Amino acid sequence: MDLEVELPDADEALDNFYSGDDSDDADATYDFIDDDDNFDDDSHHFTSHHRHQQRYTIMSEADICQQQEEDVMKISTVLSISRVAAGILLRHYNWSVSKVHDEWFADEEKVRRAVGLFENPVPLPGAGEMMCGICFETYPHDRMSAAACGHAFCNACWQGYMSTAINDGPGCLMLRCPDPSCGAAVGQDMINLLAIDDDKEKYRRYFLRSFIENNRKTKWCPAPGCNHAVDFIVGSGSFDVTCSCSYSFCWNCTEEAHRPVDCSTVAKWILKNSTESENMNWILANSKPCPKCKRPIEKNQGCMHITCTPPCKFEFCWLCLGPWSDHGEKTGGFYACNRYESAKQEGAFDEAEKRRDMAKNSLERYTHYYERWATNQLSRQKALADLQQTQNVHLEQLSDKQRQPESQLKFIIEAWLQIVECRRVLKWTYAYGYYLPEHEHAKKQFFEYLQGEAESGLQRLHHCAEKELQVYLSEEEPSTNFNAFRTKLAGLTR
Repeated sequence: MDLEVELPDADEALDNFYSGDDSDDADATYDFIDDDDNFDDDSHHFTSHHRHQQRYTIMSEADICQQQEEDVMKISTVLSISRVAAGILLRHYNWSVSKVHDEWFADEEKVRRAVGLFENPVPLPGAGEMMCGICFETYPHDRMSAAACGHAFCNACWQGYMSTAINDGPGCLMLRCPDPSCGAAVGQDMINLLAIDDDKEKYRRYFLRSFIENNRKTKWCPAPGCNHAVDFIVGSGSFDVTCSCSYSFCWNCTEEAHRPVDCSTVAKWILKNSTESENMNWILANSKPCPKCKRPIEKNQGCMHITCTPPCKFEFCWLCLGPWSDHGEKTGGFYACNRYESAKQEGAFDEAEKRRDMAKNSLERYTHYYERWATNQLSRQKALADLQQTQNVHLEQLSDKQRQPESQLKFIIEAWLQIVECRRVLKWTYAYGYYLPEHEHAKKQFFEYLQGEAESGLQRLHHCAEKELQVYLSEEEPSTNFNAFRTKLAGLTR
């Protein structure tokens, strides 16, 4: 199963897409199609299937450094400026080489003013003493430094100024001269010359990360502890990305991969799971307010005689919420209340009961979908652990017992990869189902039919890979039925 997403023309959508504007996402059309090749896309890291189109590139830290250095050298060579100045320009224009070219050749002087690059740097005097513009002490010229503007400050004040800026965050990459009236850029050469070692390393990390975070075509993998980035190609038809750390996520919203559900539905579902709205629904569905102090009270057993907690201590009937002093045998005893029944028939409690019933139905419906969403998530995590165990332990054991090379047992790994992927898809179908409009009965029935078929097929595959495989792992001699098992598992996987 896969989906097809209708996207706008790539050229028209480029700027909005890379700037994070997914306003059209809610209007995207998702269709379930039978396409085995596309279905394998998410697990490309493990399988031997080849992509029809390379949609993205996974970049390690070394790859990022290399690409960053290449872009700096391009600008330095074409514009005939230093590497430091080229780095300042690229950071200012969010690492867009084409943007730097366009702006520079359109109005070089304007660009120099904007980023603080001096065409003719002002040199410091070669001898004598100078006064620091920060601490106002006098120092020999060799203990003074200045940016291209020539405003001289002592090395100790430069070091403190740099340290404060670097520890304040990535804004240090746009550091300017300390003179309030000056906008001269402070480049990486001065940082390397004057800053302490810890600050140099922090600056280097900020510089590296800016290449990803300020570049509209790249994003970091959101998996905890992963230092890889993704360079994405727009217009490929799918937002699913699988990092080399094996984590799959959606490029558009950076949540975990959630096909066939669109990003707006995922955002609503995650927000619903994390807010207090369902707690309020539970309170409305399972409690009633004390008629006197209005505190919510839950009743899970016992008779209809309720006494509120101190300091209120009001005694009332659970059914009609009237004072208990008006109740007794004449109203039906401790376990009934004919006043409630007669009042209900007269319509006295219609609004309150209707509101409570609606809350209860809403809570039951949400619980139904959430439990199945969470169960498939747990099953997927277990399947990932089983996949790891199969790769590291079971494949070698099975190879020894069945006397077959591991290369001929890859069908088991492919089955587990399919299980992991199907659990992910099935999990998100419950979020999709929750937001299906209630009045679209035919669509809802067809969706639930497809969902049931998917669950049935996955259950057969999961059982075969988990339970039936154990039979061959426990045998000491090669089994004559192993080839039949191979055919069955491969067929269920397909």
